[in-house]
Parts: sequence; structure tokens; C-alpha cells
Amino acid sequence: MSRCKAVLLSFIAIVILVLSQTIAVLGVGLLMNFGCTEMTGNFFASILYILLTFLLIKLVLEKFCSLKCGDFGLSAFRLKTKWVVLGLLLPLAVSAFYLLFVPGELSFSDFGSYELKVIVSGGLCFSSIAAGFVEEMVFRGVIFNSLKKAWNTKVAVIVPSVLFGAVHVLGMNFSLLSSVVVILAGTAVGVMFSLITVESGAVWSNGFVHALWNAIIIAGFLSISRDPEMEFLAAYSIHSDSFLITGGEFGIESSVIALAGYIIVSVIAFMMIRNKNSHSQP
Repeated sequence: MSRCKAVLLSFIAIVILVLSQTIAVLGVGLLMNFGCTEMTGNFFASILYILLTFLLIKLVLEKFCSLKCGDFGLSAFRLKTKWVVLGLLLPLAVSAFYLLFVPGELSFSDFGSYELKVIVSGGLCFSSIAAGFVEEMVFRGVIFNSLKKAWNTKVAVIVPSVLFGAVHVLGMNFSLLSSVVVILAGTAVGVMFSLITVESGAVWSNGFVHALWNAIIIAGFLSISRDPEMEFLAAYSIHSDSFLITGGEFGIESSVIALAGYIIVSVIAFMMIRNKNSHSQP
């Protein structure tokens, strides 16, 4: 694959992500205008977001570029048990560290049952499952494999990872320090997901890991921060002003605790890859 084509495909993949997300969000509003509940709307928006992204990527790859989806990590859906387990342990370990070792105060919401269902459905379906799989299809599917074909694996791991980190500061009024920390943390996350992709051979396992992280850390179940948001089932208010602990303006996802988790999982993935390569050599 030529480098120009790889860059163009990467750009198209990001456009597809933005387009699919916009259509899905507009779809929620449209369904609600016809009497659909917000909870049901969140569920259908999530399905639409995933399916539309996949179908548009498939259309571009197979019909316009004569490429195989399987060569871009979009093979038949299959999860590796080890990544399901590690994907669950990562956010649980980070959350447990805060609850056990960082001074703070735990409180619970007083939302009604319907409000809770809306929060959970929006956070779990759209912000967790849909966002996790869609972002992996785009960043570790199309972009990673396009750059790998045009350059090499190292470029494919580093460039999309930095881009992934940079995307998380777009539109945000962060300070320079917070922006740098977010990009560094986002890059570390991107490297972790890329290594999982290399080890598993597809985007589905890291999509699941991504979804689990979102579900536990940001979906609406437990908010851990210096100033917890109210739209959560429970909130843990950290009694610390340390930038390393709080993660700054972005939150604990860019904290040194979360960063340590990303690095540990990345090392595990790297060791798995090296072990697999050593056994495949004659």
C-alpha cells in the first residue's frame, strides 16, 4: 500500500467515526420525537453507531479499495478469554487502588429508578460498548493496519497512539500541562490497545478491553475524581490536590495510577507477542 493511500484511508476512517457518531446522536433525538424513551433511544443509537461504522468501513475497504476487511483486523467476531480477564482486571484494579489507598469520601446518588436507567443505558451502551468498539475499528483497525502496510509495525503503533491521545484534547479548554498529560496518557493507552491488536490478530479483543474500561471508569457507575460529577450511581471524592493522583482536568484516566496500569498491560501484551514469535520461528 502506498503511503498516500494509507494516509487517505486513515483520514476517511476518522470521518466515518465522526459521521456515524453524529447520525447516531441525531437518531436518538428523532426517536424521542416519536415517543421513544431516552433509555430505548440510547440502546438503538449504540447499535446504529457500531453497525454504521462497520458497514461504512467495509464499503470503503472492499468496494472502493478492493481490500479485505480481515487484513484490517475486522475478521469474524471472536474474543480471547485472557483479554476479557485482563480487560476486567485493569479498571477494577485502578478503582480499587483509589478506594483503598487514596483518602476520599464515598457517596451515593438519590436518583429515581428511571433516571438511573437513563444514565446507565447511555453510559453503558453508547459511551462504553459502542464507543469502545467503534474507536478500535477506526484507530486499531483501519489506521493501524494502513500505516503498518505503508511503513512498518513501529510506525503503526506510535502514530495512531499519539493521534488517539491528541483527539482527547480537541475541543477541550485544558491548560497546557493537562493537555500534555492527556496526550501522554492517551498515547500510552493507544500503545496498549495496539499491542493487544497485534497479539490477538483482530480489533475485537481490544475493543472489549476498551469497552470494559469505559463501562467501569466513565459509564455512570462510580465517579472517582477531585470533584465528582453528580450523574453517577456512586461518587468517590478524592482528598488530594496532587496532579499525579487526580489526573488534572481530564480526570483519573490520565493519572499516574492509570498510567501504571496501561504500562503493565502493555508489557504483558509485549511478552505474549514475543513468546508467540519465538515459538513460531523454526
